[in-house]
Amino acid sequence: MKPAELSVVLTGASGGIGSALAALLAEAGARVLLVGRRGERLARLAESLGADARRQRVQALAADITTAAGRTAIREIATVRGCNALINNAALPSFGPFADADAGHIEAVLQTNLVAPIQLTLALLPQLRTQPAARVLNIGSATGRLGVPGFAVYGAGKFGLRGFSETLRRELADTTVRVQYLGPRATRTGFNDERADRFNDRTRKAVDAPEIVAKAALKLLLSGKAEKFLGFPESIAVRVNGLAPSLLDRAFAPHRAALQPGAAAAEIQPPTTESQHV
Repeated sequence: MKPAELSVVLTGASGGIGSALAALLAEAGARVLLVGRRGERLARLAESLGADARRQRVQALAADITTAAGRTAIREIATVRGCNALINNAALPSFGPFADADAGHIEAVLQTNLVAPIQLTLALLPQLRTQPAARVLNIGSATGRLGVPGFAVYGAGKFGLRGFSETLRRELADTTVRVQYLGPRATRTGFNDERADRFNDRTRKAVDAPEIVAKAALKLLLSGKAEKFLGFPESIAVRVNGLAPSLLDRAFAPHRAALQPGAAAAEIQPPTTESQHV
């Protein structure tokens, strides 16, 4: 596919990765429906992308993807706009020892990060299947294939999203719809709280700019390839973990230590290639 052929529904559009991807798509000539819960932020983003000048090439829709009403609103506008690509990017963060997790928080994270993307894909699939070529791109995480201490709930959602992507890709292999999964490593946005940022510092992991993730997402979208994991050594670690996960268990000792109260960067040994947080 070429960028100018894309009519995209982008969820989580006002976030760090979402806004960078929205800008890249608009600049490339794609038509973009910006979706998120914060209407004012979406409107400002659409205006910054020249929505008026582009004659509705960029449009904002305030909608909650975790509700049936929100997904219906997205489907109706996506159909009018001739949508041929869905990018499931919206997500909630979750970090900390699992024993300290709140039951309501777990429910909210899994609803937003896993259930809602599945439901929205189901809602838009009839429209996507009418197109000569279509895409469903799920923005996940390397934690969707590499279990990292401190990210049990977040990782569970992303593992599920990757499994959904893989299964649906195979199910739709004989159709015009290509299902894809992008697994970024940690990204420099306001997504995580201070605890997660301190954990990242203690485990000395690399952090990418959101523009790097956006460029990778657009490249994957246009290529039609199945999946892509970003970063080194993260991209290698997820492959090793897929083949023999127990081999990496001991490599996460620094991450377990970094979860303890009062842990300092100086107390944590530099991670091996397999133990980088992603």
